[in-house]
Amino acid sequence: MIVTVASFKGGVGKTTTAIHLAAFLQGYAETLLIDADPNQSALAWASRGELPFLVVDQWQASAVPTPHGHVVIDTQARPVADDLALLASACDLLILPTTPDILALDALALMVQHLAPLPIAPYRILLTMIPPYPSRAGAEVREMLTATGLPLLQGGIRRYAVFQKAALAGTAVYDVKDPKAELGWQDYVAIGREVLAYAPGG
Repeated sequence: MIVTVASFKGGVGKTTTAIHLAAFLQGYAETLLIDADPNQSALAWASRGELPFLVVDQWQASAVPTPHGHVVIDTQARPVADDLALLASACDLLILPTTPDILALDALALMVQHLAPLPIAPYRILLTMIPPYPSRAGAEVREMLTATGLPLLQGGIRRYAVFQKAALAGTAVYDVKDPKAELGWQDYVAIGREVLAYAPGG
C-alpha cells in the first residue's frame, strides 16, 4: 500500500510518523520511504544510523529497481495545492498528524478545508505528542474532533523524549535503550495495525 503523511504545519511529528510507520510495515512486506520534504529530515535520520527499510528522495524513487510491497511518503510541510491534490489522490491512505495545541489545530482545519473539494483517498487524523497524565489535552482534542465529525485514528502517539533519541541515533525507537522505548513503539504498532486495514484488499 501507499501511505502519505502530510501536514500544513511543521513540528507535529510528520517525519517521526513516516519513519515508524515504515518500520512497522517493513515487518509485513519490503517497504520504501520516499522523503519528499525539501528539508530531507527522513534522509538525515537514516544517515545517522541504521533503519530496516530503504529511504530515498523523490528523485531517486523511480530508480529503485526492486518492487516494494509498501511505500510511505514523507511530504513537505504546507504542500502547494497541486502537490497536495496529487499526493492525496495517489495513495491508499493520507495521514494528517497534529499535536493537541491550537496552532496545530488551526493548520489542520485549513488542510481539511483544502482537501474537501479534492478527489482523494481516505484520510485519517493522527494525534501526536499527547502530553502525559494529568493533562487532558489529548482527550479533550479527540472529543472535539470527533464531535465535528472529522475522521481520527483510534490510537495516538504519546509525547516521549525517546523519539528525539531515536532521531539522533538514526534508528527506530525500539532500538533505543530507554525505559520508554517500548511504550513509544507500541503506540506506533497500534497505529500501524489501523493503517493496514486500508491496504488494497485489506
